[in-house]
Amino acid sequence: MTKVIVTGILGQDGANMAEYLLREVSDVKVYGMMRRSANPNFVNTHNFKDHKNFEFVYGDLTDDVNIDNLVKKIQPDYFVNFAANSFVGCSWDMPEQVMDVNALGVLRCLEAIRKFKSDCKFYSAGSSEEWGDVDYSPQDINHPIKPRSPYGASKASARHLVKVYRESYDMYAVHGILFNHEGTKRGEEFVTRKISKGVARIRYHLNNRMSIEQFEPIELGNIYSKRDWSDSEDFVEGVWLMLNQKEPKNYILSSGETHSIKEFVTLAFKHAGLYGSWIETEERPLATRFALTGGVGGDDYKTLVRINKNFYRPAEVELLLGDSTPIREELGWKPKITFDMLVEKMVKFDIENYQEEKR
Repeated sequence: MTKVIVTGILGQDGANMAEYLLREVSDVKVYGMMRRSANPNFVNTHNFKDHKNFEFVYGDLTDDVNIDNLVKKIQPDYFVNFAANSFVGCSWDMPEQVMDVNALGVLRCLEAIRKFKSDCKFYSAGSSEEWGDVDYSPQDINHPIKPRSPYGASKASARHLVKVYRESYDMYAVHGILFNHEGTKRGEEFVTRKISKGVARIRYHLNNRMSIEQFEPIELGNIYSKRDWSDSEDFVEGVWLMLNQKEPKNYILSSGETHSIKEFVTLAFKHAGLYGSWIETEERPLATRFALTGGVGGDDYKTLVRINKNFYRPAEVELLLGDSTPIREELGWKPKITFDMLVEKMVKFDIENYQEEKR
């Protein structure tokens, strides 16, 4: 039986990886690693937590003894590391903890594999944030490393560590560069889920003719930053392909197209059946807003989204666009979910769940 440790099992990518393996790989046992918590959230694991070939295990990337013991006991064939402090915005508030988990955590995994299961294949989840202040677009695997956040720096450090261990100990270790990827399991602190859940809340409010005064708009930061967005469920298939080649090689996973947060907002409201327009003022950029007209207070505008300067980052990454040509041509991977399909999927999921919560 093929044994796979998947860290970050309660998060978006870890949960999607487990679902993919249990569905697509025969004779597999998945060990989902989670930290001990007083109140763990299992919402992303409900589809597979009772599967006969799945088991939760406790682990923490900041504890080398714990990681050593897991690898020594399980003797995994694959170790897929999705555990991370992955919210870029808060990495300025806790840079030491971010580096400990995201960089030194990878080092602890590599060391455990080196000592106790040297033929185990290791995957490290990288990020387009490693490139940060980009020199050219689209970014390919050779783009200079220029992070603009502690999070980006931690992922860049992890990439170097993977390279060192691969070359020093002949380990099968890869560091995939994943551009922005979202979905219905995305954490609520991330901007895309913040938008889709906010749209669901606003739609419910308007459909039930609640008081306009009680209505709170979505608050966002830099709506002009552009990202290369894909579906997390497409990416986990690419990760598995990376782990099953003759020789280890880092690849980029991306859609190959870019969209602004402003575009995401407009499309999200459209899929909720709400149409509005952006009101922008060059002299007062913080006064920019997305407003609904008609059907709410007669001809008066009703603000659905407004800008809050507190959501701006100390150093912004304005544009990220990935070149995933190598993995498409060499491994046959390509995304199945378009940007429009992704936004629609997230919005409809949150609308349905918001309605259920209110019943």
